[in-house]
Amino acid sequence: MVQGLILAIYDDEANLALLEEADLDAPTADLIAQSASIDILGRQGNLVPEEELEEGNLLTEVWFRIEAPDVDGNQVDGWASESRIRVREEAEDGTPIMGTVRRRLGSNADPLTSVFSEPNEKSEVVGQLEARTEVQIQDLATLEVWFLVSGEHEGQAVEGWAPSRFIQIFEDEVTGRVDRGNTGEFTTEFIEKMVNDRFFWPAVRSTAILMLIIIPTQFVLAIVMALVIQAQLRFNSFILYIFAIPLGVSDLAVGILWFAIFTQNGLLNSFLQTVGAIDTPSAWLTADSRNWILVAIWLAEVWRATSIVMVIVVSGLQAISNEVLEAAEVFGANLWQRLRYVILPLLRPSLQVALILRTILAFQVFAVVIALSGGDVVTVLANESYRQYFELRNTNVAAAYAFFILILSMFTSVIYLRAVRTQEEVAA
Repeated sequence: MVQGLILAIYDDEANLALLEEADLDAPTADLIAQSASIDILGRQGNLVPEEELEEGNLLTEVWFRIEAPDVDGNQVDGWASESRIRVREEAEDGTPIMGTVRRRLGSNADPLTSVFSEPNEKSEVVGQLEARTEVQIQDLATLEVWFLVSGEHEGQAVEGWAPSRFIQIFEDEVTGRVDRGNTGEFTTEFIEKMVNDRFFWPAVRSTAILMLIIIPTQFVLAIVMALVIQAQLRFNSFILYIFAIPLGVSDLAVGILWFAIFTQNGLLNSFLQTVGAIDTPSAWLTADSRNWILVAIWLAEVWRATSIVMVIVVSGLQAISNEVLEAAEVFGANLWQRLRYVILPLLRPSLQVALILRTILAFQVFAVVIALSGGDVVTVLANESYRQYFELRNTNVAAAYAFFILILSMFTSVIYLRAVRTQEEVAA
């Protein structure tokens, strides 16, 4: 959970650290923001571990360790870039074993190819070879290209070395941009993106409307159902079983069930046509009937989750002493008076728990909305978190939605704890 909250307010790729040298252990020279424009001032290859070669956006170059006679006839052993050696012969496994030095094109080009002590153009030159010289290839090394870049960060000119995995080079090969960073910072960017998302306010409105129409209805029905169970009527166990059926049905199954009722060829239209209320089937769940979709979600959620509240209320009723209820009845209190002045005040602890639990679940309503509306005509906050994570692949904005749901849940829980208090809690 903590990691999810951090994703909402922390961008771990906000900046790229530019190093003083082309070495991961070199000190940081400057920072430059992700997506910033850069100029390429130089390049250099560095050895990269094999396990890192599979990283995306990695620009590599291959160097050969060769043996050959130099221009003076002396045998030299060193490294040359793959771009300077043409492979002429390979082993059975495809490993190059022999090649020739390529010619340099251009009238001003140096005709000789330098051989270095290490696979790095900054290392010592151990010899020079003429074009077409035959070389024995002893080994090869794969290097990651590093770039010396310059740009601006917070209005200041910055310069330093960065690996190719963080850089996107444009076609002119002298300009580019920072593709991603490796240094994070706290930011409100993702929360701003969430608020500016075109689905944010519709999701807030739909979630608020559903809470306002679902929760009161559920509590009224749950209290009535609990009083019926508490009355110990005939077939009481069967009635309890009927009331508890929705507890064994998943959210998605409930959504599909009520979709089958409200769809154009569903049970509702079939019943209305049978009794002669309508001549042709009505389209209840379309973009033109958004209010009916809300009604369908309301009915589905009331049917699905009222039993949860009922179980909590029944538990609270069983804790109320029969002597207290009998005393109220002796003093002439009718059913409504007993409910208002005796039962509900004594149920406050249970109602607190039920209110908090049901509100948290209302903020998380998702599967029923998807089944009945597809998540587009009517959307809710949980659906937008899902959309950002799975469809748009934006984990940070998805975390911002989840963080917002958490804040709303905590805020409403505090309100309930303050508003629905026992006399002992008020006195304290």
